[in-house]
Amino acid sequence: MRSKEGRRVARSAVAVAIWACGASALAGCPYSDPCWEVEACAPDPEPPPGPCEGEPGTSPALDACGVFVSEGGDDRNPGTKDAPVRTLQHAIGLAAGGRGNGELPTRRVYACGGLFEENVTLPSGVDLWGGRRCDGGGAWSYERSFGGPDHPTILAPPGGIPLRVLGGDDAFIAGDDATSMIFGVRATAADASASDGKSSFAMILSPGARATVRESKILAGDGKEGEPGEDAPSSRATDGAVGNDGADACTADVVRGALPVVTVCGEGIESTGGYGGDGGIERGRGGTSGLPELLGDPGEQGLGGSGAVTMPCWDGENGPNGAPAERAAGAVGPGRLGIDGWVGVRGKDGETGGVGQGGGGGGGGKGRDALNACPAGRPQGGAAGGSGGSGGCGGKGGQGGGYGGASIGIVALQGSELTVESGEVRGAKGGDGGVGGTGQWGGLGADGGRRGMGSATATSRGCDGGFGGNGGRGGDAGGGLGGHSFGIASVGAAVAILPHATVVPGQAGEGGPGGNATAESGLGQGEAGIPQFWYRFDAPAPEPPR
Repeated sequence: MRSKEGRRVARSAVAVAIWACGASALAGCPYSDPCWEVEACAPDPEPPPGPCEGEPGTSPALDACGVFVSEGGDDRNPGTKDAPVRTLQHAIGLAAGGRGNGELPTRRVYACGGLFEENVTLPSGVDLWGGRRCDGGGAWSYERSFGGPDHPTILAPPGGIPLRVLGGDDAFIAGDDATSMIFGVRATAADASASDGKSSFAMILSPGARATVRESKILAGDGKEGEPGEDAPSSRATDGAVGNDGADACTADVVRGALPVVTVCGEGIESTGGYGGDGGIERGRGGTSGLPELLGDPGEQGLGGSGAVTMPCWDGENGPNGAPAERAAGAVGPGRLGIDGWVGVRGKDGETGGVGQGGGGGGGGKGRDALNACPAGRPQGGAAGGSGGSGGCGGKGGQGGGYGGASIGIVALQGSELTVESGEVRGAKGGDGGVGGTGQWGGLGADGGRRGMGSATATSRGCDGGFGGNGGRGGDAGGGLGGHSFGIASVGAAVAILPHATVVPGQAGEGGPGGNATAESGLGQGEAGIPQFWYRFDAPAPEPPR
């Protein structure tokens, strides 16, 4: 078969040869005229189309052109018109690999109209022509009078993705012919049937896949609502411990101050009451401050009380309360596309509340003064101070609400090529985001230890330790992202939607409310999903070199 360019050149050569022959006739032209030899090289007529060529709706269905599949078939059959197979996936395998006995692959599947409850994987380069009339003398034709699109090949598995087109190394063939025609098919996804148990996708083009959709319906199901974030425990966080009491005066020349108490909270954070001050003969020692020291200006500082000198000792200060955690933010952003479809965004988890600072230790007393506090012959030290009580632990934060499931008709991944010539591609209802979990109340701070008892003078007694601060309340969590509804979602893919195609979204899901927040306030609420006929996701950033 000659090309158009070849035919044009041949005609030009004939014209040039005739002109040359006419000029030479003046001197006598030999009988063997080269003009006729050139004329004999005129292009052959266009050959008729092959038996397997033509449009899906009108070309005849022949055994040599494809593998046949029917609800009443048997996968032990060879897949001919008279002996069709039963399942689409088996038919696709025969079309891609051949029926055996040296037969070449047909690269096409003819499928009867009817219900096929299976998940189909189609290598690029293998066509799926559905909606065929297979009974009543229909001869596997696609007739509009019979129904055509009104009686399609229905892919409706109970779970998973009805139709996935493979590309790259998984494609059947390479080059310009590695495009699958999907014709006369209705792919209907079940609600929340994707691998995350939330989203619904009717068709996915894997990286590098190429497909054309014609006279078909690609219909996503509804997405599921996001799960609520787990609430933190309803009981309070760990309370502080009561400080130790100081020893009495006149029991030793140096009466050791009460030892501190410690409350161990999560992640290795501790609250420690201050040491009680030692009781001495000539003066008492001051108590130490509680820990940890809190940032900012919390008011009280949990300082240790001073020891007795000319004046009696002082009690330790109360430790300040831990700061409550703020409510966490709701989910934001579009999420991302991957090999299994769309992954959304959860709400932010609530932070842990601040630990209460331990109370300061009480100051110690002194034993000797003008009134000679301790009796002669006994130890002369004043009473010791009590240690501060430790603070309560901060409450745990709630967990963020889960994202609502998306509803997407077709997902096209990196390097894939999708053309929707005619038919319908529809998203359905995206799921609402889940509510954020509520935070936990912080633990209560504990009382400081009691002072040691003195003798007759005020300067000989010890002083009390301060209270530990209460732990801060844990933060309420943010709500999850609402599920999107797209006709088509793509990332790094080439998508063409022609005028006779209908591509529409459904209703997107609402963002989940923040934990412990009213709907009217909008505090911590996740973003609503996006309803759009075609949404292009940003390509993921490349990983930095190692």
